[in-house]
Amino acid sequence: MALHPIRVTVNGTLYQRDVEPRLLLVHFLRDMLGLTGTHIGCDTSQCGACTVHVDGEAVKACTIFAVQVDGRQVTTIEGLAQDRQLHPLQVAFWDHHGLQCGFCTPGMIMAAADLLQRNPDPSEEAIRHALEGNLCRCTGYQNIVTAVRVAAQAMKGG
Repeated sequence: MALHPIRVTVNGTLYQRDVEPRLLLVHFLRDMLGLTGTHIGCDTSQCGACTVHVDGEAVKACTIFAVQVDGRQVTTIEGLAQDRQLHPLQVAFWDHHGLQCGFCTPGMIMAAADLLQRNPDPSEEAIRHALEGNLCRCTGYQNIVTAVRVAAQAMKGG
């Protein structure tokens, strides 16, 4: 199978790689770039553990090919923190027990970050709706919703 060259900026760093056209973005991130914070949960876009941002929008990395991000910007959970400071969502998930086993957490945080970018003051209903494509088998979701609400307040400076 012929390889295709791609140039993609991931977490602020430009990468140039030759990839198979069928390589999923999740495998590119994990296997070729070593960014293992993006988890592989189901390979069918059902769980959301692989959620990343492509050009600022949340996408499930198991549903997009690496060649489709050629020339684009990708942010993973590793790129959410800035200047060695955790993102308010990461802090809130830690402080408010929004994680237990942690498997869903990167995807959940990336989906929540997308929501807060579009809606800085979401209702509980809006949070639950935004996260309904991300599955957690441990927490029962209430602490996740609480963490997102706390992070929203922190991001507004409150």
